[in-house]
Amino acid sequence: MNLVRAEWERLAARRFVRLMLALLVLAFAITAATTLVGSHRPSFTEIASARHSAIADRQALEETFQQCLAAVRGTLPPEEAQDYPPDCSVFDPGQRDRLPVAADYLHGVFTFADQARPLLYLLVLFLVLFGFLVGASYIGADLSTGGVVNLLIWRPRRLAVLGAKLGTLLGALTLLSVLASAAYLGVFWLIGQGAGLPGETGGDFWPTLALVWLRGLVLVLLVATAGFALATLGRRTAAALGAVTAYAVVWELGLRVVVEVVSLPRGEDWMLSTYLDAWLTGQARLSDATACRGMSSYCDGSYQIGWGLGLAVLLAVVGALTAAAFGAFRRRDLG
Repeated sequence: MNLVRAEWERLAARRFVRLMLALLVLAFAITAATTLVGSHRPSFTEIASARHSAIADRQALEETFQQCLAAVRGTLPPEEAQDYPPDCSVFDPGQRDRLPVAADYLHGVFTFADQARPLLYLLVLFLVLFGFLVGASYIGADLSTGGVVNLLIWRPRRLAVLGAKLGTLLGALTLLSVLASAAYLGVFWLIGQGAGLPGETGGDFWPTLALVWLRGLVLVLLVATAGFALATLGRRTAAALGAVTAYAVVWELGLRVVVEVVSLPRGEDWMLSTYLDAWLTGQARLSDATACRGMSSYCDGSYQIGWGLGLAVLLAVVGALTAAAFGAFRRRDLG
């Protein structure tokens, strides 16, 4: 317990952590202020017009679906029927993620229910960046300055010391994420109440939002662990930053070019960002142009990767990095 308490104090005392916290608060404040300035309470005329537009669009979707069904049944003229695929599920309003609502047609009006999920994704992005940088610098600075050596003199158990550092980091990030999320969403809820619209927050709105938040929290902890592990392996904070930059340039950008040139089937499956998307959003929707080669009938080449596979890949990558970091730290000469 003394080791964990000491690590909490060391983490809280780091100037870089305080700077990152200040920048995090500043980013939140700018986002909230921008939203507040750009929103207004809609008039009854605006709401009535928006409702009319939403109803018209829903009717248009239903008409398109019925025309597709008519084309499949052969009751449409051939020149019109060729515009529709044999599977009309792509036009089925009941299978859409959401139907048009009045809030979609209210310009300059912040609607909490519609914007909560995008705002939560933005919060997760902030926390992911914060977690990676703090996680990498927390161990990287100690390794490069000899702080870990001094700590090992007091507690000569390498794996326990490194484990305490990682556990402290993840515990602090979890606490910060809970507090930041409550304050962040609370502020935007108040903006929706006073300078916009709250929207439809009943039904499964809050459980769905809570699930997105939980996925985001897991992602923050995984990315922070990866930054911690990379800095441990490279013995420098810069090593973690360099590794991520090299991966992004060489693999995420460079390999995409190669995939396009050679027309590799399902090239997105080789990108770590695909599994990040699948885990955070619940399902990554992708398109494979090579799947439609030689087909004369309708083909969109789309496929999905679920959150389960996304989480499995992320756990495998982060787990391998963490195991390698602990193995290297146990054997490495720290002098």
